[in-house]
Amino acid sequence: MADAIVTEILKKLGSVVVREIGFVCGMKDEFDKLRSMLSTIRAVFVHAEELQDTNPEVADWLEKLNDALYDADDLLDDFSTQLLRRQVMTQDKSLKK
Repeated sequence: MADAIVTEILKKLGSVVVREIGFVCGMKDEFDKLRSMLSTIRAVFVHAEELQDTNPEVADWLEKLNDALYDADDLLDDFSTQLLRRQVMTQDKSLKK
C-alpha cells in the first residue's frame, strides 16, 4: 500500500510544477533530500511488509509511515495548487495590462 503512495510522491517530485516550486521557493535541495529518502523508504517498506503479519510493532510502524506518506502527498498537492494559482493570477494581471 505505501509503495503505491511512494511511487505517486516520487512522480510528483519529478514533475515540472514541483521542480518550479523548488526553484521559486528555494527548496530544491529539500525536495532532492525527500526524493532520496523516499527511495530508501520504498526499499525498507518491501521487507517490513513481509514482517508485519508476525510482528505487531512493524504493522504499527507501517500504518504510521503510510499516514506520513499521505500527509507528504497532500503537502505536495497544496504546493502545486498554490503555484498554479499564482501563475494564473500573474497571467491575468498581464492580460489586463
